[in-house]
Amino acid sequence: MSELHAARRERLRERCSAAGLDAAVVTRPANIRWLTGRSPDTAEGAALLLTRELALLAATPTAREAPNWPGSGGAQGSAEAPADPDGLREVEVPLGADPAVVAAERAAASGVGVLGVEEHALTVSRHREAGRFLSPGRLADLDRAVERLRVVKDDEELACQRIAAEIADQALGELLESILVGRTERHLAMELERRMVDHGADTPAFPVRVGTGDHSGVAGHLPGDRRVEEGDFLTVSLGACYRGYRTAATRTFVIGGPPEDWQKELHALVFSAQRAARESLVPGRPCQDVDLAGRQVLRDAGRDGGVLRPAGYGVGLEIAEDPRLGPGDMSRLVACVPVTVGQGVHLPGRGGVRIEDTLVVRPDEEGGPELLTITTKELLAL
Repeated sequence: MSELHAARRERLRERCSAAGLDAAVVTRPANIRWLTGRSPDTAEGAALLLTRELALLAATPTAREAPNWPGSGGAQGSAEAPADPDGLREVEVPLGADPAVVAAERAAASGVGVLGVEEHALTVSRHREAGRFLSPGRLADLDRAVERLRVVKDDEELACQRIAAEIADQALGELLESILVGRTERHLAMELERRMVDHGADTPAFPVRVGTGDHSGVAGHLPGDRRVEEGDFLTVSLGACYRGYRTAATRTFVIGGPPEDWQKELHALVFSAQRAARESLVPGRPCQDVDLAGRQVLRDAGRDGGVLRPAGYGVGLEIAEDPRLGPGDMSRLVACVPVTVGQGVHLPGRGGVRIEDTLVVRPDEEGGPELLTITTKELLAL
């Protein structure tokens, strides 16, 4: 894995060189994780300095985790550890100091001319402090260079996401075999989160969403004290995080006896819309086509509702990455990019249906989109 992260850092160096940057300071935690393989605790609040010759991770004492850190006496001043086999060095930042500022100072001391920073991940004051070590105009925006490199996933990343999807599918399958009537949305959400951790997840990929009755089908509904009743729609949105990588899925079921006609019709409509969106995951097509395909099915049935929520996003170390599968997004789909694809309809006062999957974009010659979240999308009566 150390060689993998070193190769990723080399790709960023190439991007910087092409953009006329002599070095970069990376501060967004997910980007630091991708470039170094360090844990969330270490990446949070840290800063990675990358020059042509140096890779230096500056982190506070509370965040250090590597076995080659110097002794505990380094808390009173900066202490630098020996380089890892992949060339990454780590420096312990004094308590109260800003790792981004320490990294910028180190860059200036190394004779860096133009330093790239993640302006979208820095406050104005941190940006100002980092720039005071360089002559005016020598601080430049990295323009989300690391996020762009992260879009296409390698085999190791996709393997982690397959496992994450399996964990969530297993947890949901077990829950569906239990008695649900009378239990609250909050209770079901907490149980799903516990089951995913029990099955090997680092954490849930995001707070589990459970909606029953008139809460069902609402995207992003926060679970509350509403209890599951016979005849309800029950919508569950969940995902697991495994070795930092995430997936997401949403399913809707009916509680108790056979579903009513309106429930069957609504579920069939959302199922068709989500399928149309999934089938639009073709490399080279505009990302907005995925949204348009699903939205058109709902619009033809008079159920679009004018909602402009995108059909999905990229997913990886974060649950909403590039690309954005929404209206007006003219970027194009690329192979080996995992994305979420979801569609839903909510009828106020009655409830609704939402269905979402995580898939990997694949060309037709490889079988088309690879479905990671395999729990059935049929309208089961539980």
